Amino acid sequence: MPGTPAQTTTDAPVPAGFLGPDRNWHLGAGLMTVAATVAFAIWSFTHTGTDVNAFLLILAIAFGLFMAFNIGGNDVANSFGTSVGAGTLTMKQALMVAAVFEVSGAVLAGSSVTETVRSGIVDIGAMHIDPLSFAYIMMAALLGAAVWLLLATRMGWPVSTTHAIIGGIVGAAVTTGVVTGTGGLEMVQWGEIGQIVISWILSPLLGGVTAYLLFGAIKRHILAPSARAIALGSRGFDDAEDDEDDEEDEDGSEDESGRHVAGYERVSELQQSAFAESAALDLTPGGPGAELAEHASHLTKKERKAARKVERRAAYHALEKRVPPLAAGASVLLAGMLVFKGLKNVGLDISLGNGVLLLIMLAVGVWMATTVFARALKKQSISRATFIMFSWMQVFTACAFAFSHGANDIANAIGPFAAVLDVLRTGRIASEAAVPTAVLIAFGVALISGLWFVGRKVIHTVGTGLTAMHPSSGFAAELAAASVVLLASVLGLPVSSTHILIGAVLGVGIVNHAANWKLMRPIFLAWIITLPAAAGIGAVVVLVLRAIF
Repeated sequence: MPGTPAQTTTDAPVPAGFLGPDRNWHLGAGLMTVAATVAFAIWSFTHTGTDVNAFLLILAIAFGLFMAFNIGGNDVANSFGTSVGAGTLTMKQALMVAAVFEVSGAVLAGSSVTETVRSGIVDIGAMHIDPLSFAYIMMAALLGAAVWLLLATRMGWPVSTTHAIIGGIVGAAVTTGVVTGTGGLEMVQWGEIGQIVISWILSPLLGGVTAYLLFGAIKRHILAPSARAIALGSRGFDDAEDDEDDEEDEDGSEDESGRHVAGYERVSELQQSAFAESAALDLTPGGPGAELAEHASHLTKKERKAARKVERRAAYHALEKRVPPLAAGASVLLAGMLVFKGLKNVGLDISLGNGVLLLIMLAVGVWMATTVFARALKKQSISRATFIMFSWMQVFTACAFAFSHGANDIANAIGPFAAVLDVLRTGRIASEAAVPTAVLIAFGVALISGLWFVGRKVIHTVGTGLTAMHPSSGFAAELAAASVVLLASVLGLPVSSTHILIGAVLGVGIVNHAANWKLMRPIFLAWIITLPAAAGIGAVVVLVLRAIF
């Protein structure tokens, strides 16, 4: 969690050895995955009956869990990239948060029934195919999407798992229609494909604009006073030792350049991170602290100390008076996202009036709690207080994202698999298929396993590759993405949560003049080829399945 020694340890490197320093974590995650897979396979055979084709069921289980594994490695890693990149959570802490909130979202708020994709992007119902052919289409879609996701994850590209599974279904369904003479490209709902194309532009644009405006406001009204206080520090940073050393140095002499470097090297890694954040945001040319930093070099020690006290008072005032309403607003947005996106499948029947009253109660509670927390941080240096405050706020946004993700996006793996399982159990194609709790738990475990084993490259891309991320900027990116997801859900806009978050990260980078557009080029190209790549793999897989069975 924020401010824990996990982020600041300077212990000697642990010898790599077998599986490296995280051997126990690797073994634990691996054993958990194997145990869940075996238990789920046994349950599946009892659920479908003894007369089922064993090899086909084993393949379906493998394809479904493999898809969930790669959703964890790409989509979940994308969601936690800002938190890990900002130093708010370590990789292990992100794993634990994901294990609790992703699985809880899947089990508590995951849909109890799922449509079998008979219509939508492809009109499979018009093909009049036999149940086994339908099962082959769903299995091929799962493997086609999973293989592409794995390739993209290995390259560190965050892509849309929804677009991947859609591409797999399109490729497998059209190929089956052509082979059986029951349809072709005319089955594809090209209007839906057009909406996906629109989302390539609309999603990152909305996320970027919202993050740009939100983080710009945070920077001007909350971070700027902190940066000015730091700029007035005798060593270029704000710390309690700063005042003590000023009092001890009676003759007023100091080597500005030498003491700046020496002092900066002595502060802890956590304080360096906080200082680096403020410096990058506000001491750059044209920033609110740049001119002050220049004038500060000509001030006497007494003048500098007096000015710094004024700026520190303003900085603490910003934390106490401006952060609480921001946190309250964020809590309302996150609660709205959970209700509209995360809990829509629970069937909560809350009237508009009761819902508004609950949100007001939540906002007031968060406002008061954050105010008390900000007052408690007055004993900390302003840089550390700012870091801790935004770190905790970012933890809550990460948890809300994880819960919502587990409740919704895991359906990209569960939906097709539940359809296959229902076909193997009943021998017919139903309009809806039940999703047993065992499926939700097993796929949730696979999700977490994918995050741990293959998600690091995507986390690096989102957390540090596109722009430098810190608690305040990470919080702004996550909150902006959540607000856009909520707005799009209410308005029915064709957006992708993955693309929205990437756009939000770039929006933060634009504010800091540090967006990595060079890295964004292959990511955008990956977005474009996700659907055709998954479709091509799905087409090949469905042909192989039909040849085998």
